[in-house]
Amino acid sequence: MTRTSIDLGDVTPHNIKQLKRLNMVVFPVSYNDKFYIDVLEAGELAKLAYYNDIVVGAVCCRVDTSENMRRLYIMTLGCLYPYRRLGIGSVMVNHILKYVESDGNFDSIFLHVQINNDGAIEFYKKFGFEIVETKEQYYKRIEPADAHVLQKTIKKKCPTDTTSKVSNSNAHLNGIDKSQHSGKTKA
Repeated sequence: MTRTSIDLGDVTPHNIKQLKRLNMVVFPVSYNDKFYIDVLEAGELAKLAYYNDIVVGAVCCRVDTSENMRRLYIMTLGCLYPYRRLGIGSVMVNHILKYVESDGNFDSIFLHVQINNDGAIEFYKKFGFEIVETKEQYYKRIEPADAHVLQKTIKKKCPTDTTSKVSNSNAHLNGIDKSQHSGKTKA
């Protein structure tokens, strides 16, 4: 039995052509040179997906700060057809979710999906994305030209709860330090 491995790797000037080729095969739209220049500067937001050391997918994102919100936009996330349903897409989405969680400062993650791409829509729904809008004539040279906007709202990390600090400091004044007291007495 062959062991399979799914890994993510950085997009670099040395492998950017692999990303370009992959995108040409996977997506019905083409991306300009500026897209690829931006991807090279995206760091953790752009990854190639490897299946047993073969590039089979990629995810490329950018930070969007419109509408007084900080959102992560998934520009592309795709996998070669023969490698779908092997968990590669899930590895890429989970990488993005972990990035957003560790950052702690995003309001949501969103992307556009062609309205007839039921497989992609169902895939994202498994991760908590919802259709929040449909943009008519979003795509220029493909049919159908309409796209759904899928979004996952993020629960931001809350600043430290000040009420617990107050009650702990009051407890300390009363001779009990709750931060060090476990409720057990020493024998």
